[in-house]
Amino acid sequence: MHLIDELKLRGLIFDIVNEEELKTEMNKNPITLYCGFDPTADSLHIGSLLPIVTLLRFRKAGHNVIALVGGGTGLVGDPSGKKNERQMQGVRVIKDWAVEFENLFKRFFKIDNKTAFCLNNYTWLSKMNFIDVLRDYGQHFSINYMLAKESIKSRLENGLSYLEFSYMMLQSIDFLTMYQDEKVKCNMQIGGQDQWGNITAGLELIRRVEGSEAKAYGLTMPLIVKSDGSKFGKTETGTIWLEEEKTSAYEMYQFFINTADNDVIKYLKYYTFLSLEKIIEIEKEWSLNKHLRLAQKILASELVSMVHGKNKLNEAIKITEVLFEGNIKKLSVEEIKLAFKGFALYKINEGIKLLDLLKEINIASSNREAREFINNKAISLNGEIVLDENYLINKDITINNIIILRRGKKIYYQVEVV
Repeated sequence: MHLIDELKLRGLIFDIVNEEELKTEMNKNPITLYCGFDPTADSLHIGSLLPIVTLLRFRKAGHNVIALVGGGTGLVGDPSGKKNERQMQGVRVIKDWAVEFENLFKRFFKIDNKTAFCLNNYTWLSKMNFIDVLRDYGQHFSINYMLAKESIKSRLENGLSYLEFSYMMLQSIDFLTMYQDEKVKCNMQIGGQDQWGNITAGLELIRRVEGSEAKAYGLTMPLIVKSDGSKFGKTETGTIWLEEEKTSAYEMYQFFINTADNDVIKYLKYYTFLSLEKIIEIEKEWSLNKHLRLAQKILASELVSMVHGKNKLNEAIKITEVLFEGNIKKLSVEEIKLAFKGFALYKINEGIKLLDLLKEINIASSNREAREFINNKAISLNGEIVLDENYLINKDITINNIIILRRGKKIYYQVEVV
């Protein structure tokens, strides 16, 4: 099966330019394609993983790929998909974030500067002076053409600065620069569906500068929205990042293990390298016993392994299983920190009775309710059920001064004894 046809079956193509010609070109020779990532934060997030995985699909099919860090365009800000202008960051901040991006890409791509490249558009954009940009490139951009693009048109009512208006031209310059570079010879750009205007503007610039016979292509992927309409990659505690310092492997595993049934097969097609035939098999088995969450477990395992490695995946699975069993003592101090990162930390004095502790941290509203929880075996401390309402809380039962209190099967509290 041709890669383009597979991408279609996976639901990964929103728009495509010159599809048949592109397929013919891919059959004849390896193409070189790129995707740009502006450093608007110090890490990429789970939404950014989709174009990374798409680049990897082309790489596995024998094509050449470029992960382009927008060290230059990140100083301007892309208006695509934004209602208001981005908050401008300092040059030093953008440079530091760009370095973080470059390090991240090296985890996914074997950068050999022959078939896989990591470039930064600051390299060429910073060397251009304003007059040269206007003379060499500005003449090729019709104002009417730019105003017709959705990324521009949608912002006119709210206001659009010239800074953001110029973004389309800068991204087009990126495409042309890499198209003309004899070392990389880039002839295709991919991006999210909101990048369609920028991608087609780049194709138009290449045609105007290089002539109508120039062969260049573009492809966009659908933006991911959950079945309930909410933004993908967001949780109550924040964004799911690809850097472990910001989102642990365990947190990422939990995010995907809790994927809605309506979304999980779609995400398996989007994000994993499992064959479509294998995904059909998984779907059949999963649909028989959805409560076992087989598809979600496979999705979580595939992605955590890809982003963080097998060891971190095993750690995430261990924490998940231990919490399900309720035996906290099987976890190390570091694993406990990972498992309960973001949980409120309640501080209580040593020597408090269990009955009073339940009221102190608002688990129970009265002595009667607290006794009901205790008598019904609903309260456990570090995995052990406690039936004595007068049980004294002291540091001897803590793990590094911390007690994980569980009410029922799923509700946890983190308590520090001081």
